[in-house]
Amino acid sequence: MSSRTTMLVLSCIFMYPLLFLSSFAASFLTPIKYSSNIVQCYHRSCSSTHSSTHSSSTSLLHQSRGQQEDIYGAVHRKEYEMKRLNTQHAALSDPIRMAMGYGQEGIERKRLAAALRRVYDDPTNIANPNYNPQNKTEAELEHEAKLLENGMVDSTMRRGSFIVDIKRKSSLSYPGEQFARYDDAGLVAEAMVRLGADVVFVNVDYHSYGGDIGELKSAIRAVRGVNDDAAVVMKDIVVDEIQLGLAKEAGADGILLIAGVLGPALENFLNLATIIGLETIVECHTFNEVQAALDALAQNIMVSNRDRITGQLVHDQAIKLAGMFPGSGGPIVTIAGGGVSSTNQMKKLLAVGYDGVVVGKTVMGSARAPEFISAVRDRTLLPAEFSQWGLDDVEFDMDGNVMTGPKKDVPSPEDKDAFM
Repeated sequence: MSSRTTMLVLSCIFMYPLLFLSSFAASFLTPIKYSSNIVQCYHRSCSSTHSSTHSSSTSLLHQSRGQQEDIYGAVHRKEYEMKRLNTQHAALSDPIRMAMGYGQEGIERKRLAAALRRVYDDPTNIANPNYNPQNKTEAELEHEAKLLENGMVDSTMRRGSFIVDIKRKSSLSYPGEQFARYDDAGLVAEAMVRLGADVVFVNVDYHSYGGDIGELKSAIRAVRGVNDDAAVVMKDIVVDEIQLGLAKEAGADGILLIAGVLGPALENFLNLATIIGLETIVECHTFNEVQAALDALAQNIMVSNRDRITGQLVHDQAIKLAGMFPGSGGPIVTIAGGGVSSTNQMKKLLAVGYDGVVVGKTVMGSARAPEFISAVRDRTLLPAEFSQWGLDDVEFDMDGNVMTGPKKDVPSPEDKDAFM
């Protein structure tokens, strides 16, 4: 055998394994593409409770795609937008890439979960930075010891939080309808926080909600100047990991993830958010979506009455799913929303165990915002374990005393600002 033939044989022996290994490694380095098909496929597995209704509504949506964008069209549009955005921010030195490419260093302040539980307003909450057990009286310490002995240390009076969803419109839920006209979402966020809102959602999808990323940054600056404990959440139709980088680079405290859109990819997004130090809220609608969020170890879960897939408003859906979560003081913070239009609805959601209520359209451009905020914040709530005791109509003031009633459209000395 000639030396040339020998060299050729040796090169084949060594090169083929290297080619195999390089192609094998490339399969891991290739970015994951989350196709919008997961919306339909995952929803089929998450809608067993009312699949027949969903299937008929979905067919109607497909017939009207040319007239109005539905969730499928919105996801396809966002995928195209994010593809362009990834191209624009491809450099490793890009601020957005750096925001999502580096792990959290040190201990950063986490406002979102604390704001949803209102720990800063409760001097007896151990999570409050100003909590000092030495300031408690002997009677209070004895009371806590009895609660601990009986396994009810977390079964104490709760404080509900108010979350405002700032948006000019919602083409997916209310096609052709505009809720409010304002020049800057930052001014609206500042006004709402001054009135007492604990968390503000800032919508950044222009086509669906009329907002943009610039307004998110404006809202963050405005809220920080008014209340350093309030949290700002970026709300978008999240389909790509670069959107987490956008939220982190803007300085948002958290980002909203829709379980019905992300499907099996939800856990990957939660993991990345944890790595870069960004809190999340997972929006769910069905039993299986809530279960998927729990299995993925989501800390903050929002149950919405609005079905993102069909666009339908399913009344009392959040109330029906309230029993899926642990009791008061548990590791999971739960909030509810979707079509909330009265203070009575808010109080019902809080009474069944939710930590907070999300209100959008009803308070956008409305003089009723102070009424809604005070109806949540100016009272305490029984522990979630008492939600089945038939005490939904009993209300308590900030000191835990029963408020007199009835109060329907009639202010009482103890509750002057609450109307139903």
